Amino acid sequence: MSKEITSREQDYSQWYNDLVIKGALADYTAVRGCMVIKPYGFALWENMRDALDKMFKDTGHVNAYFPLFVPKSLFEAEEKNAEGFAKECAVVTHYRLKSDPNKKGALMVDPDAKLEEELVVRPTSEAIIWSTYKNWIQSYRDLPILINQWANVVRWEMRTRLFLRTAEFLWQEGHTAHATAQEAVKEAEQMLEVYADFAENWMALPVIKGVKSESERFAGAVDTYCIEALMQDGKALQAGTSHFLGQNFAKAFDVKFSDKENKLDYVWATSWGVSTRLIGALVMAHSDDDGLILPPRIAPFQVVIVPIFKGADQKALIDARVTELVKELKTAGVRVKYDDNENARPGWKFAEYELKGVPVRVAIGARDLENNTVEIARRDTKEKMSVSMDGLSQRIVSLLDEVQQAIFNKAKDYRDAHITKADTWAEFEKILNEKGGFISAHWDGTPETEARIKELTKATIRCIPIDNVMEEGVCILSGKPSKQRVLFAQAY
Repeated sequence: MSKEITSREQDYSQWYNDLVIKGALADYTAVRGCMVIKPYGFALWENMRDALDKMFKDTGHVNAYFPLFVPKSLFEAEEKNAEGFAKECAVVTHYRLKSDPNKKGALMVDPDAKLEEELVVRPTSEAIIWSTYKNWIQSYRDLPILINQWANVVRWEMRTRLFLRTAEFLWQEGHTAHATAQEAVKEAEQMLEVYADFAENWMALPVIKGVKSESERFAGAVDTYCIEALMQDGKALQAGTSHFLGQNFAKAFDVKFSDKENKLDYVWATSWGVSTRLIGALVMAHSDDDGLILPPRIAPFQVVIVPIFKGADQKALIDARVTELVKELKTAGVRVKYDDNENARPGWKFAEYELKGVPVRVAIGARDLENNTVEIARRDTKEKMSVSMDGLSQRIVSLLDEVQQAIFNKAKDYRDAHITKADTWAEFEKILNEKGGFISAHWDGTPETEARIKELTKATIRCIPIDNVMEEGVCILSGKPSKQRVLFAQAY
């Protein structure tokens, strides 16, 4: 274990912070609750963003951009949405500063520069987008609208943690408009599948697809679909949501269209999003006490090559061979870095790239050239192997696929081992306190019981799984009849 990193067993929260900071993903700033995403962390986000963006476009969506500021009157139009986000809103009231006459060099708000209407810094964009869609939609011919935007939002969190919960974060938010409820529901379900595909096949993160209980729904939604993941400390993390909004926002902003029978009706809507919170999920689901473990498909560098040499002559020979290998790997679509920086020793580099979670490391020295071999090290298992240089690039490409699948399998095995049935309240508490993870238990369907369970244990209903089997039972807390189990967990 690295001396620089707190172990998971000792302090899981500090372990997470150590990896984010020392793994060069992000840093703290002078702005309370906000972070800087460092180049290595942003490269990771770019790879995630680019993969998702392609998936969105492959399903017919296009990108646009809407304003950061939302007039307060528009924000208030959909009451449940406004109420749901009200406590997290940052609000702009003035548009100018001026010199403070009582304090040299200081500035103060200019009282003469008060805005006629206060502006909410978007916590989510339904209000500004649906007020715009009103001008774009008149007929069924204008539908569907399938728009996504990559943006930042502000939610004034009181307790923050890098990536997982910050006052400002990056995300994407899709906002679609449809002629029928069936089309909108199909869209919301489709995007849930896109998120699950991305989480499992790119992030190597196994997820459970489900529907939120009424009290856990997005404010203003009719139904909220979600993917839930499990972290190594046994806590759940919501990895993505897709919302069927019904006609709530269309009615709030009077967005109507003429259907094929020339009858007026309100438009049906969805919204869906994931954020940089996924980077936090990635860290907590896969990493170990020596640093990050990043799935090859989204790692900033999939392969790092470290030369080991004495003198310029040896380095020149190694450079020549590595140049060929790098070209072959890049042709195969591999993101590769050749670290021939002479200011750091190979041992330091090995530790640095282990900390940063680079999936595959290749070490090559003068003796390796003579033997036509290299040493390959896997980050996930730390296995080292000496392999021939013949066909090396293809061997590395295959190894990256193996590593990707192995990381997923390990996370899935852990997740599956931490889905536990509870039939009594005593069992529920025992599992929660001693094992954690998802608890599959009966619930009577009432928000009162749900709230009481949360009050007693801090566990919430993470989702009602989409593939749930109907099963007669009794609620673990109230003893009232129940027709199915739901998944509880403590969560981030």
